[in-house]
Amino acid sequence: MIILALDSTAKAAAVALLDGEKLLAKEMHDDGNTHSCTLLPMVERLLAASSLTVDDIDLFAASAGPGSFTGVRIGAATIKGLAFGRNTPCAAVSALHALAYNLRGSDGVVCALMDARRGQFYTALFRIAGGKVTRLTPDAAKSGEEIAAEAKAYGHVTLVGDGAEVALPYFDGADATLAPAECLLADGESVGLCALEMYNAGQTVTDAAFAPTYLRLPQAERERLEKEKLQKEEIK
Repeated sequence: MIILALDSTAKAAAVALLDGEKLLAKEMHDDGNTHSCTLLPMVERLLAASSLTVDDIDLFAASAGPGSFTGVRIGAATIKGLAFGRNTPCAAVSALHALAYNLRGSDGVVCALMDARRGQFYTALFRIAGGKVTRLTPDAAKSGEEIAAEAKAYGHVTLVGDGAEVALPYFDGADATLAPAECLLADGESVGLCALEMYNAGQTVTDAAFAPTYLRLPQAERERLEKEKLQKEEIK
């Protein structure tokens, strides 16, 4: 099964091609360029390097969120566009689940963290044993204090994701360490392995049904609601 997997939910853009669990090629860029400018060229390079075309893809996968609202939308639009009209299954992968897969070669509890700003993080806890990644908590948006308090119950925890370094001070006094630098950010291979797990579990969707997962309202919407709340308080 040929899998095309991508992630654009955070600052790094990542793409990978897999044949089942076997990695064919992958690429990651963390150079500050807009994902809308980098994703498709990366896809084209990997397909060419692997002597494949989009018609050869058996499963399309993308991290569907949570993460940057713009990044999540770009990833979803890219995968929907590539899969459009092909009647090929798509996997809407949790970006946090994929981050946990970065550490699939080690055993222990992993706390996946994506910086949601204002002291908030998108997060979930996972246990890894013998290469198997098991979810412990659902994806959620929480404060650093909440996450650290929850994680303490699991003993030693490895932090992974672009929010890991930002969140580390909240774990002061807890048994927590950062993932190795090479495992810290989004990896297309991890997205592809998550997608394969979803495919085997019958959890894929059509290109039309592929939808982003945000967990929070966009910033503009949150600011609008806060403004309306203040206006109502002033009227009172």
